[in-house]
Amino acid sequence: MIRALAQEQMDAADLPADIYARVLADLDRVNRVTLAARPTLAFLNRTASAPFRLLDVGYGDGGMLRAIARWAKRRGIACTLVGIDLNPRSEDIARAHSDPALSITYRTGDYADLTDEPWDIILSSLVTHHMSDDQRRAFLRFMEDHARLGWFINDLHRHAFAYHGYPLLARLLGVHRIVREDGKLSIARSFVPADWQVMLEATSLANVAKVERAFPFRLCVTRRR
Repeated sequence: MIRALAQEQMDAADLPADIYARVLADLDRVNRVTLAARPTLAFLNRTASAPFRLLDVGYGDGGMLRAIARWAKRRGIACTLVGIDLNPRSEDIARAHSDPALSITYRTGDYADLTDEPWDIILSSLVTHHMSDDQRRAFLRFMEDHARLGWFINDLHRHAFAYHGYPLLARLLGVHRIVREDGKLSIARSFVPADWQVMLEATSLANVAKVERAFPFRLCVTRRR
């Protein structure tokens, strides 16, 4: 498959707030059904065994941070969880969906403004395919420079079976039209291992970061120190 470059509808600045909220809620359902958190939690199992401070870039409705909070609670690991998202509408939605007892801090803004804060782990989920090539390279360098224990990218694998099969899953789940259409486009905008290898070589990270496949149709980039 040739990688698509069209913009996704959910990224439109003029998307009505109620539609955006519905889209995030439906995306969270899709992510839970497709076990989206599993690769990230597996990375944390290998990386975090003591109190840590974590930054999630592009948290959406906060689903990944909630999964991490529950994971840490089950293991008795103290952690500070912070999310940053460019879309100002995400913050209120994520807070509304999160139990205050989970103690997750949601912020609005640019991750690049957080260079003065200490981070043990930096991660993202389903975000890098929304970035331009330059933005991805800058993000890789930011994580490498500021994550003390390591960083993790959880994104989609551009694969024909996933591309043609997703519409069936979306119909079965009854998700919003934008989630159906953007989901298919997201797969087309995502990556194959060779794409990530080129990006890692361009940022001098090919010798320290590893590209890994995860079921179902996830392509992740791992860096552990």
